[in-house]
Amino acid sequence: MQLRIGNGYDIHRLVPGRPLILGGQQLDHPEGLGLDGHSDADVLVHAIMDALLGALSLGDIGKYFPPDDPRWKGADSLVLLEQVVALVAERGWSITNVDSVVVAERPKLKPHIAAMRAAIAQRMGLDPDQVGVKATTNEQLGAEGREEGISCHAVALLHRP
Repeated sequence: MQLRIGNGYDIHRLVPGRPLILGGQQLDHPEGLGLDGHSDADVLVHAIMDALLGALSLGDIGKYFPPDDPRWKGADSLVLLEQVVALVAERGWSITNVDSVVVAERPKLKPHIAAMRAAIAQRMGLDPDQVGVKATTNEQLGAEGREEGISCHAVALLHRP
């Protein structure tokens, strides 16, 4: 069996007037902030996509969904994730699991993690126990700690018999 591992990272600014979408779930930020970006700016899903692409040396999501392409304006990142999963399958690989950690001071993500895992797993054709989503704060340090943005780190393990 062949194995490949990839890692992904994404960060977006928190701004007024935008929805806060994480793991395909719309959340309420206490200050009414959302993530700024060309698509829905879902940093969790973006980091997972980059981890999948990285495992196969396929570049990053900007290669497939460039921010200057109007087709991706406001795009649902879960739909983009389905396209990345299809690229993985086209190359004869299967996803063993993904794991991620979202770095955000607020809102508290724990009540939403099960729904995030379920939504991501469904779009990837996986069981929820193959999708790890964790959350942490940055202890008020850095951009995430100052609530200027939210970031996510992710890893993906692929296998091919």
